[in-house]
Amino acid sequence: MNKNLKGNVNSKILVIGCFHGDEPQGKYLIDEYLKIKPNTQLLFIPCLNEYGFIHNTRTNSNGVDLNRNFPTKNWILSEKDNFYGGESPASEEETKFIIDIIEKNEPDLILTLHAPYKVVNYDGNAEEISEKISEIMHYPVEKSIGYPTPGSFGTWAGIERNLPTITLELDEECPMEELKEPVFKVFELLENQSTNAI
Repeated sequence: MNKNLKGNVNSKILVIGCFHGDEPQGKYLIDEYLKIKPNTQLLFIPCLNEYGFIHNTRTNSNGVDLNRNFPTKNWILSEKDNFYGGESPASEEETKFIIDIIEKNEPDLILTLHAPYKVVNYDGNAEEISEKISEIMHYPVEKSIGYPTPGSFGTWAGIERNLPTITLELDEECPMEELKEPVFKVFELLENQSTNAI
């Protein structure tokens, strides 16, 4: 198994942590969950942006925001700041890796873990499961994150590929230990979903 993948490679539910290296909550929560549930029915990518995680930066080693690097219809060549989408769509190895995993596994649902907005944002046909996650997290469900995101993963997967995609924006001010209980309940919800049609 690829070192970036953990859990059940046959799963139809994919969970991705740490798109942005300065949002470490996803990696921590996935790693902690796998300690108590090593035989999970979910497929996890605990840390997509390893360079960013190690260096506490939003971007990867090339200064690219991976969540602006997907080959969407609205991708743009942007300024070289923290939201830089790369020289071209899918220019980054991490982006190519995710695209390859999705094309090979054809998941029915994707959850990505971000911070800090305390919302359950979704793209594609994911409103019903988002409402269930909202009940657990006590975060509102938001169809839009509230600002433009050209080249985003949610647009690529959820809107343009019609894969139900949820962005769970966690509270960055909440101690990560205190996020374990609710987020583990979300993972358990997805475990139950994994054997049923979503």
